[in-house]
Amino acid sequence: MGGKDAYLPIGSYGLIGDLHTVALVGTDGSIDFFCYPRFDSPSVFAALLDRRRGGFFRIAPELGDAARKQFYLPDTNILLTRFLHEDGVAEILDFMPVAEAGPAHRLIRQLRVVRGEIRFRVVCAPRFDYGRADHDVERADGHLRFRSRGDDGTSLRLFHSVPLEVRDGDAVAEFTLQAGETADFALIDGEAPDAELPSSCDDAYVARAFEETRDYWRSWISRCRYDGRWGEVVRRSALALKLLASHRHGSFVAAPTFGLPERIGGERNWDYRFTWIRDAAFTLYGLMRLGYTEEAGAFMKWIAERCAGDCDPPLQILYGIDGAHETPEIELAHLEGYEGSSPVRIGNGAAGQLQLDIYGELMDSVYLYNKYGEPISYDFWKKLTPIVDWVCENWRREDFGIWEVRDGAREFTYSKLMCWVAVDRGLRLASKRSFPAPRDRWLAVRDEIYRDLFEHFWDPEAGAFVQSRGSPNLDASVLLMPLVKFIGPTDPRWLSTLKAIEKELVSDSLVYRYCTPDGLPEGEGTFSMCTFWYAECLARAGRVEEARLVFEKMLGYANHVGLYAEEIGPRAEQLGNFPQAFTHLGLISAAWNLDRALDEKGARA
Repeated sequence: MGGKDAYLPIGSYGLIGDLHTVALVGTDGSIDFFCYPRFDSPSVFAALLDRRRGGFFRIAPELGDAARKQFYLPDTNILLTRFLHEDGVAEILDFMPVAEAGPAHRLIRQLRVVRGEIRFRVVCAPRFDYGRADHDVERADGHLRFRSRGDDGTSLRLFHSVPLEVRDGDAVAEFTLQAGETADFALIDGEAPDAELPSSCDDAYVARAFEETRDYWRSWISRCRYDGRWGEVVRRSALALKLLASHRHGSFVAAPTFGLPERIGGERNWDYRFTWIRDAAFTLYGLMRLGYTEEAGAFMKWIAERCAGDCDPPLQILYGIDGAHETPEIELAHLEGYEGSSPVRIGNGAAGQLQLDIYGELMDSVYLYNKYGEPISYDFWKKLTPIVDWVCENWRREDFGIWEVRDGAREFTYSKLMCWVAVDRGLRLASKRSFPAPRDRWLAVRDEIYRDLFEHFWDPEAGAFVQSRGSPNLDASVLLMPLVKFIGPTDPRWLSTLKAIEKELVSDSLVYRYCTPDGLPEGEGTFSMCTFWYAECLARAGRVEEARLVFEKMLGYANHVGLYAEEIGPRAEQLGNFPQAFTHLGLISAAWNLDRALDEKGARA
């Protein structure tokens, strides 16, 4: 596929958002992904998944083979895309004002010519309900209104400072700007009250919204407590994580996209616009390390609300951002998928799997919040006690593991490890806060799990903790063993395991999660969060210079604005849903611990 229908690389996008949803802006000036009004709402623009049917909002300067540059304004989530050519220079300013800084659901684009005289073509081509619903266009004073014919009747208003034509349901403009001139566009909630609508979309309106948005982001990032060696990349990861937060619900999406492939042409194309319990510990750890206790508290409240039921098992592995239980997996057969990678899926069928590890992540997140945030309440503790009891009764069960395999349940090492964490953190909380608990029973089960891991999940021939009971295969998830304090980072068995992982799963610092069948066609990239786990393990094992090299190499795989997808492909391309929260959390944790290791090494020297 070439020309106007060619797909940009997944990593060729910057991210903007308003803490309700996000948009992906390509280096070619096209918004190719935008779900509205929430992260998990149907898409309005999804050219990233089908260049012809998905919809887009493109601003294209006629500058031939102009060089393209894209970057964030310092300490903000305001994106600037520049087009550089000997005949002229143009730039597009893209941002979404945050709800806390003014009315929600506004996507603002300002086009400006810096040098020369440049002709532009602008096309706003919404395709509502994942491209399944037709729409009507109404012309009003200073704006167009797009209204979906779908069941939800979603509508958006496009305010504009240059004349627009309506062609086949799309808004189209062709015009020329001189140096110093601008063109402004604002895509606004179609149901917003008239008081929240601009009287006109002009430079003054954009300037006010820009200042509000800039000030919001600079104020937010000023609270970041990290002052280590990698300040810029850590702050960028923090800003990216904030964009993945739901202001209304306090939850975080694992990634803001759906359907992006883990292998080009493959079928590992999942929907990540949900909140995984698994992410809780890592998210809370990252937020609290950086000083964002308010966000950690909101997420903890969301987690506490999920613990209110009396079910077996007591938790799902993932929920909607509002806590919804139903996440049915559907294939969108009318979309071709990114570069033909199909099927494109929305919803996530893994929600119904048994994954025992989530209880360890839950209890670890509560433990960390109680330690670094605020003391948890007794009422919350009464919800947690039955969960630990349930783990004590069920830790021996087979499950589908952290990677959500689809070839049958088994006894995964990581799942058993995190069951140990669940009981261990329960004991620690009970002791720290003097909460009532069946300590003797929990202690006995914790020790039983510990012995079981050493006796049945350790392979003497491989010299390593393996993927599952009785299996000779390795799995990068065991890299978390020393990170959750199950085993010492210099314990002989752990160092032997680390050596085995390096031999089989590490490729020049990048780490594969495993190399075994999982019920899906083979072929995927290296997992970026696993690489950050590996760097942290090296640092904790005393191999500090190696850890730093691995970390610095991994920083080199970020895209042009410091964002990471789930995986890195064979040509160093970003693969999978983008950007992924887990990866940026891994970066923050690795940077924090590597800083500490380097400081300690310097102190000893």
